[in-house]
Amino acid sequence: MGAKKTDRRTLKTKKALSNALAELLMEKEIRKVTVQEIADKADVNRVTFYKHFYDVYDLYENIEKEVLIELGLLMLELENLPSEKFFAHLTDYIDKNRMVFKMIFCPNTTGQLRTKFDRLYSGLILKIQSEKQELDITDSSLLYQNCYRSQGSIAIISKWVLNNFTESTEFITKILSDLDHNTEKFITNK
Repeated sequence: MGAKKTDRRTLKTKKALSNALAELLMEKEIRKVTVQEIADKADVNRVTFYKHFYDVYDLYENIEKEVLIELGLLMLELENLPSEKFFAHLTDYIDKNRMVFKMIFCPNTTGQLRTKFDRLYSGLILKIQSEKQELDITDSSLLYQNCYRSQGSIAIISKWVLNNFTESTEFITKILSDLDHNTEKFITNK
């Protein structure tokens, strides 16, 4: 029973440290963030930080790894859904993980997480579209269409996140699914 409390406490501490780093990245570049600032914002001491992470970059990489695994699994679950449901689940996930997505899209990070998110999302859209159109995944027209389609969605998500989620998830879902549906109609009718 003691192990469960420790695990829960550890998860809570790691979440607090992750959120603290994400908040600090809204204010300054990652290279200027200190362990002490993260510890203070998370309301833990530096020793606690060092029990879990080597340095600020280790914390960032841990967040990156967890986010990409979660997103990859989510997208695999959603890949066969119609676009309205796909985007509803995706925007809901983003809304529930606001700090992480602020970190992904904020200009003060290394940009690696944003790049990896772009690749993950673009890869999924490419796979889905190649199956729908029965085209090889290396087809040039498919690659360019996918670039337009995925980068447009990412731009909308980025704007929503950087505007501090002022619009509702329903609004963003509708925008994304309408644009995606119209793009798909254009692609399949040409």
